[in-house]
Amino acid sequence: MPKVNILNIKGENVGELELNETIFATKVSEHAVYEVIKNQLANKRQGTQSAKTRAEVRGGGRKPFRQKGTGRARQGSIRAPHYTGGGVVFAPKPRDYSYRLAKKLRRKALYSVLTSKLNDNELIVVDSLALENAKTKEAKAALVALNADRKAYVVTAEKDELVYRSFRNIEGVEVAEARLINVYDLVRHDKLVITKDAIAKLQEVFI
Repeated sequence: MPKVNILNIKGENVGELELNETIFATKVSEHAVYEVIKNQLANKRQGTQSAKTRAEVRGGGRKPFRQKGTGRARQGSIRAPHYTGGGVVFAPKPRDYSYRLAKKLRRKALYSVLTSKLNDNELIVVDSLALENAKTKEAKAALVALNADRKAYVVTAEKDELVYRSFRNIEGVEVAEARLINVYDLVRHDKLVITKDAIAKLQEVFI
């Protein structure tokens, strides 16, 4: 089983933790990660884009000039797509971009990213994130001590309002509950700062 050091918020080593092989020692699948991130981004799209076709643009009901005898190409409407102010060919319309992926694929991607975080020394396990006050200054000092002061993904076992209020104003830092972590957020942050209780929660929820 893979092992990792447990640190306190001062960056001091206070113990060691065994990690579950299923989550933290799996075969990394870059393709699974790609598919899940693509799915997450597609599901986030609003899909509210819209443009008018030639049938929807106002005007153009009258034939602009007679069919024959002018020497010009025949035209039926000044709202045809090749005219300025005309309709759009294959105009985009509001649509739903979301789609579902298999649960096994989503789990495989999550395991792959967590394994990569461990292999790349981007996983930082702390005994607790309990700060004396909900102060951004204290939270930032803790991240500096943990060598995670840039783009950190802070994960707690349960919703912790004190931790959230402490870290929310730090640029590049995001706070989440263990059961709500996702592949996209893990990939776009440089460090994963997670409590040992959150590790246990991960193993409980995602296995």
